[in-house]
Amino acid sequence: MTMSNGKIISLGAVVCTAIYLFVTAPAELPDGDEVAAGINEVNAEQIFNSANSLNDAARFIYTKQIVGPGPKVGLEFGEDWAEPGVEKGPLPALFLRLVAGRMETKPEPLGLYLGSDEPINASNLFSGKQMEQFEVVKNSVAPSFGETETGHLVAMYPDVASAQPCVVCHNEHPDSPKTDWKLNDIMGATTWTYPNKAVTEADLLDSSRAVLAAIEESYSSYLEKVKNFKEPVVIGTSWPTEGERVLPDASTFMAAVREAASTQVLYELLLAKLPTEDFKR
Repeated sequence: MTMSNGKIISLGAVVCTAIYLFVTAPAELPDGDEVAAGINEVNAEQIFNSANSLNDAARFIYTKQIVGPGPKVGLEFGEDWAEPGVEKGPLPALFLRLVAGRMETKPEPLGLYLGSDEPINASNLFSGKQMEQFEVVKNSVAPSFGETETGHLVAMYPDVASAQPCVVCHNEHPDSPKTDWKLNDIMGATTWTYPNKAVTEADLLDSSRAVLAAIEESYSSYLEKVKNFKEPVVIGTSWPTEGERVLPDASTFMAAVREAASTQVLYELLLAKLPTEDFKR
């Protein structure tokens, strides 16, 4: 296998960007030749795969390492968490909704939505073409890619009950239409939308950055709420899994997210720079 000088330079740009995304992560991505030029088109699925990997990592870590052990150290979570005077944090599904809301404030046109065929909130019920695509996801336990009625690209990823707190919450919720959920059941689908079929390397990088920013902003909003709790919560580098009334700060939380998602996202970045032909002998 051989690569042209241009491809080697392009690969170097990806590695530098990966270091930016998963190691240093400063506030702004620098301009210049050290950043991928972004003129080459990539497969739109790569944007979805990268974004979903980051979101999945954040939600899993939040669920398993914060929501799960939280009640044991006096941390509560609920649908009314954002109400004044309520000393709770968002449930995992509401954390995803926070991320989706923050994505709407970004210039990148990447949309996020969580739906199901048996949702607690009726507004999250799939219907029409969405339900048809979800049936494919549910039966295959794999992502499905297509288009919306308006021509936007859409990607659905199975929302798996990967942590016990998700199962318990849905089974015990008074509005849940299903009360016999089990670990690894397909509870719904995380849906992403993107308006453009022509996607560049820069779009891929910018979208990954936007998802990371949305996750950090969402988690930070929870930490801001916690600061007003009557019973203090120590915010630092520890996790409630350690048996104390503590929460990781935003930097610690995001470092865990980057570590968990780095393999898949780096793969998508490399794939964008090195087409299949480059791996043929």
